[in-house]
This record gives sequence, C-alpha cells and structure tokens, in this order.
Amino acid sequence: MTKIKSVRARVWNWTGPTVPPQANFCTNAGDALWDRGDSMHSFRFHQWLTCEVEAESGEIGIGNAALAPVLVKAAIDNYYAPLVVGEDPFDYAFLWERMYRKTMAWGRKGVGMTAISAVDIAIWDLMGQLVGKPVFKLLGGRTKEKIPVYYSKLYSDTVDNMQAEASSALGEGYKAFKMRFGFGPKDGMAGMRENLRRVEAVREVVGYDTDLMVEAYMGWNLDYCRRMLPKLEKYEPRWLEEPVIADDIHGYAALNAGPIPISGGEHEYTLFGFRQLLDARAVSVVQYDTNRVGGITAAHKINALAEAYQIPVIPHAGQVHNYHLTMSSPNCPMSEHFPVFDVEIGNELFYYIFEGDPEARDGFLDLDEAAPGLGIRITDKHADNFEIQE
Repeated sequence: MTKIKSVRARVWNWTGPTVPPQANFCTNAGDALWDRGDSMHSFRFHQWLTCEVEAESGEIGIGNAALAPVLVKAAIDNYYAPLVVGEDPFDYAFLWERMYRKTMAWGRKGVGMTAISAVDIAIWDLMGQLVGKPVFKLLGGRTKEKIPVYYSKLYSDTVDNMQAEASSALGEGYKAFKMRFGFGPKDGMAGMRENLRRVEAVREVVGYDTDLMVEAYMGWNLDYCRRMLPKLEKYEPRWLEEPVIADDIHGYAALNAGPIPISGGEHEYTLFGFRQLLDARAVSVVQYDTNRVGGITAAHKINALAEAYQIPVIPHAGQVHNYHLTMSSPNCPMSEHFPVFDVEIGNELFYYIFEGDPEARDGFLDLDEAAPGLGIRITDKHADNFEIQE
C-alpha cells in the first residue's frame, strides 16, 4: 500500500478587488467592545490555506482551512506534517489520534484543530482517489437523491436591497434562506426595530411556505435575546443561529428551551465539544464546520452522536467537504450554500481557489459519483489575484 510522501501547505492571500465594508453589516462578538472602526474586521478573512497530501504513487489529496491560515501553515509544517509523512493514509483514525494526542497541550481547539482538519480532509480526498470512489461513498454512501440547500447571504442592508436579493434567490429556486442581523445590544430599542423591519421585509418576499433562518453571529447577549426573541416568534424562524458567544453554553441552553430553535457549533471543536453542547441541550441544530472541527474524521463521528440525540446536523459554510458528509448521513437534512459572489467576507474565496465545487440548481445540488475523492482541484484561473506563501 502506498504511503504518504509529503505534505504541502500554502497560504493564498487575496489581492484582488473586495466589496468595501458597510455599517451594521452583521452583528458579531466584537460589538460588545468600545472600539473604533469596523467591528467585523477580525471576522473577515481574505486568506485561505490549501493542504496537499501526496502519496508515493503520485496522487494528491487536497484539504483546506480558512481560519488563521498563516498560523495554521506553521502548525502543519512544524508539527503535523512530520506525524503523517511515511504513514498509510488508510490508517486515518490512527493518524487523527496521533495528531490530536501529540499536540494535546495546545492543539485541542482553535488553530491546532484547524490544522488537523486541513490535513485530515486531504487524507480523505487522497483515500478516495486511491480507490477511485467519491468520499461520500467511503462514509456510508448516498442517503438522498439530491441535497437541498439554503441560500446563505442576505447580510443586513437597506430594506429595499434585502428584498431585491431575497426575490432574486427565490427566483433561482431556493426554498430556504438565511439572513443576518445588523443591530445588537449597543443599538438599543431602535436597533431592535431595525432588525424586525428587515425580518418582516424578507418574510414579505419569501412568504411563509419557505424556511427563513436568522443569524446574530455571536453579536447578542442573553439579556438582549430574551427581549428580542418574543418579538421574532411571529415570523416563524426555523432557527436563530449563534445568538451569543460560543463559550456561553448555559446561555445557549436557556434560549434553546424557548419557542425558537437555537443553532450553533460553527466555533466548536471535536467530538467532545459537541457532546457538551448536546448534553446541555444547548442547540436544536448542530452546525460544525469540517475544516475547523477536526476534519472529516471528527465530523463523521459528530453526525452519529447527534443522530443518537435526534438533533439534525447542517454543517456551516457549504463547501464540498461538508456536502460529502451531508450526502452520507440521514441526519443531515440539507446544506448551507453561499452564492458565487465578489469577495466580501471571505467565504467566497473557495470559488476562486478551487474548481469542481457543485453548483446549486433550483434549491438542490448533487455530487458526482464518477469523481473520486472530494472532486475538486486547485485552479490557476484567478492566480493573478493572489499572493501565495509557500
């Protein structure tokens, strides 16, 4: 059996045009601070990391990460690559535990776990290529004809602009939508009314026979939520996403006991982190991000754990690694889908670095059974807009 020959991590720094930030674009954890300038600055990421794991036989698996790419690259180059080079990629469970346990003192969450995720995703892509099968076939196979996807953008803007965007998405066949709140505790009662105006306006366009999800991106607190949620209830949101900071598990649990389902997990890590969320009844929807949570190896376990609690898993941020997990699990009813767009927050960079990510049509997408591995490749079409750090 072929062994892992090398691991190559690169940072892609976007130097092309970006959509300029605007006020009240999306609430976030930084809103609680007295600060100057753009509070979303630290949550925009105009860098991406690719991780290529090459086998002795020449096949290359591709992983990726979006959080702190420069730090993640250093972690891979100096710590994680030496732990997998020379090993059998099909010993993925051993390799995952080796990376996890050898860096336990500092790598169990955050940057370390993001680096493990990138390597692990690449190993799964490599395994698929070596056996000529798509990754979802290695995880359990097809559990649905196609994957339903929800339209994920609708950042806080003028009412007219948000209604126009919602109308356009509805016309493209989407039957579920997620919008972001732009106002939080610092904006007082007037800000609450601005939030409600926008929810009402989007509902007016998409109607009540579609799902509408709302997101605060950690920008609210428990007191604000308790005042806001009763006002939101009449708009029938399918869930409220990340209402408070990720560490406030008790706050999540208190809110999740109410009438509006609470979702979260985008900023949680590993099987153990999600066991804590589920034991606390903190979420009604699990939203890990595969390229943060510990890769496909960890995410596959979380799918099974959440199924035992009968809590659905709808991974954060679209992207093909998440789609393979969704396709292979009956506990994953749909996926998030970011439309192809000019570079704004940074999620869009995935479309500028990779080719092969499946396109959404009429609110669904499918995975190609003839494409081995994840089915993506690195493209040079937009290379002129990147500075690449080897």
